[in-house]
Amino acid sequence: MIPPSTYDGRHLLADFYGCPVLNDAALIEIALRSAAESAGATVIGLHLHHFGEEQGVTGVVLLAESHMSIHTWPEHGYAAADIFLCGARHDPAAALASLSEHLAPERMVKTEVKRGELAPPGAHHRR
Repeated sequence: MIPPSTYDGRHLLADFYGCPVLNDAALIEIALRSAAESAGATVIGLHLHHFGEEQGVTGVVLLAESHMSIHTWPEHGYAAADIFLCGARHDPAAALASLSEHLAPERMVKTEVKRGELAPPGAHHRR
């Protein structure tokens, strides 16, 4: 019997609706750093772009374990976030919970994608 496959990474995609404050670049930076810390990830770099007063923010965090990103549309109270973490020691769900705490959405929709299916030792990858 071949043991079940494992995955090298987990990628969470989240849509946040009804967020009260999404044009505050400082808040977005705090939220991203807190999410990385909550997941046990190591921040290598962080870049934010604020599109202007009353406009959205795009942020990307480069992690030793992969990356996180967020794009906000304050005029719609909407934000889209990606959290991609490699390795079993890091917890993308904890990062998502932390982001949600900071953004305070009325509603969140989450999708999980398992990335990099790794065949067990001695097995071949399926095509």
